[in-house]
Amino acid sequence: MGEAPLIGVLALQGGFQAHAKVLRGLGAKVREVRVPGELDGLQGLVIPGGESTTMTLGIEREGLAEPLRSLAADGTPILGSCAGLIMLDREHLNLMDIRAQRNAFGRQTKSFEANLAVAGLAGGPLRGIFIRAPWIVEHGPGVRILAVLEGHPVAAREGHMLAVSFHAELSEDDRVHRLFLKSVER
Repeated sequence: MGEAPLIGVLALQGGFQAHAKVLRGLGAKVREVRVPGELDGLQGLVIPGGESTTMTLGIEREGLAEPLRSLAADGTPILGSCAGLIMLDREHLNLMDIRAQRNAFGRQTKSFEANLAVAGLAGGPLRGIFIRAPWIVEHGPGVRILAVLEGHPVAAREGHMLAVSFHAELSEDDRVHRLFLKSVER
């Protein structure tokens, strides 16, 4: 394998440190991203879970919306997890042809874990950790649904973007991050 890829983790709010830890454990170099200049040279970007309204305000405050759209338009792989999935949807950054429903499974007290069959992941079911998790209520024809829970899409891919409703970074299972890094290596 060549040089370690440089992966950005949007670090305005939310669970960015946990994603950084998983990525470093898989051999990636990680840069926390808070301002547009920190997007330069990235080979991939993770938009973590957190609170989507607060994240939206931070993106607006730092002038990150257009630079994030440019990064996506250039084909840079992006992983959105929980609130990151919401940020990728039509009503936020409009990077994926999806519409998310916030807190779809319920509020914080309704958090849970579930086994998921995720298309493209070998090794059996993945344990998903759902905390105030969204689901995908609509998606366009170019979106491939990778996992469904209780009849609702909870993981999807569109081109170089991967979105999951659950917190892959909180599990001991690093297969979602491995899948993401595969798209970075192409």
